[in-house]
Amino acid sequence: MMPKLKIDNLTLIFGRERETALRMLKEGKSKADILAATGCTVGVKEASFEIQKGEFFVIMGLSGSGKSSLLRCLNRLIEPTSGDIIINDTNITQLNDKQLQQIRRKEIAMVFQQFGLLPHRTVLENVAFGLELQGTPPQERNQKAAEVIELVGLKGYENQHPSGLSGGMQQRVGLARALANDPEVLLMDEAFSALDPLIRTQMQDELLDLQEKMHKTIVFITHDLDEAIRLGDRIAIMKDGEIIQIGTPEEILTSPATEYVSSFVEKVDRKAIITASSLMETQPVSAVFRKDGPEGSLRKMRSTGLNILPAVTIDKHFLGFVYLNEILEVKRRGDKTIEAVIHREVPVAYPDTTVEQMLPFIAETDKPVAVVHPQSNKLLGLISQTALIIETMGTQTL
Repeated sequence: MMPKLKIDNLTLIFGRERETALRMLKEGKSKADILAATGCTVGVKEASFEIQKGEFFVIMGLSGSGKSSLLRCLNRLIEPTSGDIIINDTNITQLNDKQLQQIRRKEIAMVFQQFGLLPHRTVLENVAFGLELQGTPPQERNQKAAEVIELVGLKGYENQHPSGLSGGMQQRVGLARALANDPEVLLMDEAFSALDPLIRTQMQDELLDLQEKMHKTIVFITHDLDEAIRLGDRIAIMKDGEIIQIGTPEEILTSPATEYVSSFVEKVDRKAIITASSLMETQPVSAVFRKDGPEGSLRKMRSTGLNILPAVTIDKHFLGFVYLNEILEVKRRGDKTIEAVIHREVPVAYPDTTVEQMLPFIAETDKPVAVVHPQSNKLLGLISQTALIIETMGTQTL
């Protein structure tokens, strides 16, 4: 599938001797060496990644990491020094000013941290401003603006001016203005960082709700890892102009690429992020109903040292659990099947079930947690009570 956005070896250098600095960068010189020799600052270093259609892609890092500079390169508000930016198979680094203007008006919109609203215009006029620049007739642009205003929850405020709105409401106006042009790509630069914490959380919720309805391709900049994890389908972490890791929130938390990333994630509440798919042991030894009777089940328990096994059908549909003492009992009775001792009323998890959602399982049962396919109910793996308790305590080792 062709990506919506492809960034290839993108480099941004600030300063007069950019060509010399670029050559030094390609020779492997450090950012500090380049600054000392040329006075140039490397803002973004050889960034390469792809963003799929409809993906919520978050770029995060501390102040000075290059995240906002990278975002501004994506619509050429800042001209990159080298590299390619490809949107829908069009390399926008090769476009002239008129062609770039069309891309900005129709395919890319941007939402800034400081709202950027026109104080002398009403909410409706602010939202319709981009359509006005496109030459859309007044009646049509006002109708589109009104529809987007309702979408972001500002119906009834059309004739208010920005000065009469709260910060959260002003940001909704900025978001509505960006959406009014129906862009394919939405760039959001620290859009919620100026808001109070409660309003910020509310705006995150509303943006996620909007994304469910509109399925835009969103590139979102933040310095807050909790915000990145909450919003992003994938996260790119930047440091000193470099992208040092890209992954899903769960990949970032469970497999940090460097000590720098580890230091970011160590204080995150993992329970709401880590899912069953990360904790489960795949291909567990199972008692196969109608194939394994008491003797076959005991043989598997003996070879594995386990006193409890999941019971499955021949095609791996999960049935429940069987216990050693009960298997011994049915063997003594002379039963040829384990059907009578399968504990079927047991909690199960799906691959995307979070640790937080599995917490009640610790109190409800002493059994492992079976992870099953949500449609077929086939057994995918097991999570031991020990693994679940350790993860709940927020540590990797006892």
